[in-house]
Amino acid sequence: MGRLKKTSPAPTIFPYVDTKSAPTVAVFVEKKFSELYPDASLAWLETIFQDMVTLFSGRHPDYAAADLRYHDFEHTLQATVCMTLLLAGRHAAGVQPRLTARQFELGISAVLLHDTGYLKLRSDTGGTGAKYTYCHVLRSCAFVASYLPTLGANDHEVDAVLGAINCTGQKKDISRQKICEPFERIIGCALATADYLGQMAAADYPDEMSILFHEFKESDDFIHLPPSRRAFKSESDVALRTPLFWRKFVQPKLESDCQAVYRFLALPYPHGANAYLDAVEKNIAEIERRNAVTLTPKLKKK
Repeated sequence: MGRLKKTSPAPTIFPYVDTKSAPTVAVFVEKKFSELYPDASLAWLETIFQDMVTLFSGRHPDYAAADLRYHDFEHTLQATVCMTLLLAGRHAAGVQPRLTARQFELGISAVLLHDTGYLKLRSDTGGTGAKYTYCHVLRSCAFVASYLPTLGANDHEVDAVLGAINCTGQKKDISRQKICEPFERIIGCALATADYLGQMAAADYPDEMSILFHEFKESDDFIHLPPSRRAFKSESDVALRTPLFWRKFVQPKLESDCQAVYRFLALPYPHGANAYLDAVEKNIAEIERRNAVTLTPKLKKK
């Protein structure tokens, strides 16, 4: 599998919008939606954004505030911006089948809900939501199945969102997913792509290797996973293996399993600069630089 094509620096400021601000992201998404579907109502998007702010901030009567540092609400908002740009780029490219306004809404719903499985009930006072890393996709789906019908979503729409969220699991093969409608595969591939690129392209990604390790460790501890079966042994292990993870796992997955929908982020499509890919490559280069600095003293001792 060949590597994703590297592009020249993007002409647009990255990451386009302040992902630390939910209202700013909501305005951005709603503006894009109105540009694509000028006759459509914003009511659904406004409601789900408001509900997610309430949920992740701890103002929901049943759920405590998100308490993770890596898979926090900003991660969700980063993925949301990326997915919005990807779907807007696909629409502008005129690729068939075109997504309807409702299908776009379901795609945005999927990205906003995809990590709700990390949230804890108020009665759950032990540790952080990171302990649910091993089952967060399943817990997200359980939340979606009970939440979306309250907004008026029918069973087919709920299934479409559940299918998209299931595509985010690292061990899930999207091509083998049971998907009924073409648009469901589109939003599934878009969500999986945005989930990776939204975070890995963030400016602070190289600084978060330690945070990511401790999320994995808490989950492994919670299920009493033996040390021999754990993916990462230390903080430095995460950093050392991240470049390979990008090149040998994420890139091939985005290219093949996710049907290369990352191309719709190119400006102009299809061969223009891709700010997300450029930002990830920059981050990987920085992680490799830091790894080299860390390893040099050890090599000298030998």
